[in-house]
Amino acid sequence: MGRVRPPHYPVHRDLDIVRAQGQHCPTKTLLAQHIPCSIVLTIVRGARLMKSSTSTGVLVLCAVAGIAFSAPLVAQDVPEQLTALLDEADDLETLRTVTIALDGETLIDRGFDGYTSSDPTNIKSASKVIVTTMIGIAIDKGLLEGADQPISDILSDQFPADPDPRIEDITLSHLMSMQAGLEATSGANYGRWVTSSNWVRSALDQSFATDPGGAMIYSTGSTHLLSAILTEVGGDTSRQLARDWFDPIDDFAITGWERDPQGIYLGGNEFAMTPLSLLAFGEMIRNGGVTADGERIVSDDWIEQSWVQRTTSRFGGHGYGYGWFLTNFADHDVRYAWGYGGQMLYIVPELDLTVVMTSDPNSPSGGNGYRDRLHELMTEIIETIDADA
Repeated sequence: MGRVRPPHYPVHRDLDIVRAQGQHCPTKTLLAQHIPCSIVLTIVRGARLMKSSTSTGVLVLCAVAGIAFSAPLVAQDVPEQLTALLDEADDLETLRTVTIALDGETLIDRGFDGYTSSDPTNIKSASKVIVTTMIGIAIDKGLLEGADQPISDILSDQFPADPDPRIEDITLSHLMSMQAGLEATSGANYGRWVTSSNWVRSALDQSFATDPGGAMIYSTGSTHLLSAILTEVGGDTSRQLARDWFDPIDDFAITGWERDPQGIYLGGNEFAMTPLSLLAFGEMIRNGGVTADGERIVSDDWIEQSWVQRTTSRFGGHGYGYGWFLTNFADHDVRYAWGYGGQMLYIVPELDLTVVMTSDPNSPSGGNGYRDRLHELMTEIIETIDADA
């Protein structure tokens, strides 16, 4: 169910008064003024149902309720502070773009070394969250039964001859959380995998390193199996399904996507779009699966399920859900997608904050500390935003 429009009674006059007084009402300020929690919850939930940014919706509802607050929505010096912060980030040699959106409004859009957020770039494994979101949409549409559906229902004809019986236990959830139990096709095994004649069968033919549902084994082969499943149940290519399903999102566009020898689009890698397009996707997720125009793309329940920690990543010890890494920066829960080289999509739900960072996709980011420096930059962004809240 999509958002409903704001009521058509004369609230805008009251809202104008609130704005003229430079007042706002984010959740923290509501609680600080001893507004009962039940009223705060009603206001915030109501605001998120309105066809506007969350802060604007909160302002409207507070104006109607006669609740006034002091403090500007975003202090005028915050963009200046963020600009200064990014000036210092110029020493991150492979950094290409940083785009910061707060409550649906772009605060900062910075390019480095001639790059811009309108230039397509390979977002690498950050695309895994797009694939897992498509699984959620397929479930919403009834094309798949649910996250616990065994993949044998769909891919049994691709199973190896005389397979390990544990292959029957692998579910969609296991693929999305990197808990299929199969040996990785990523890392040192990636080159051998993508030079095979059939990527789906090769991924399924890997030996079991652990039982399904066990330890995390990061493998792009798992998300490629998801792409094959989407192709099978959706009756079209994953790329066309993405075009159709994400079409209501302004600025969303896929500019390049590699295919396997059978024509199946590679699930979770070699996927190009502009940073602005990735930001638009992230904003839809931050907004509970709804576009800025109020159109439902994926259920909010799916997003919540995607952000449940199901395992722990060996990449820094952060939690891992359905393609999303889960951590905490500056006392705020953060969900992020990470692609090789430093392709980052960060979402901080409590602050209504979405940040995209892109970097040279051909340079490493994990073992050399670069990803951690991006995390540090994100932490400083959060601290700057939070200081104004």
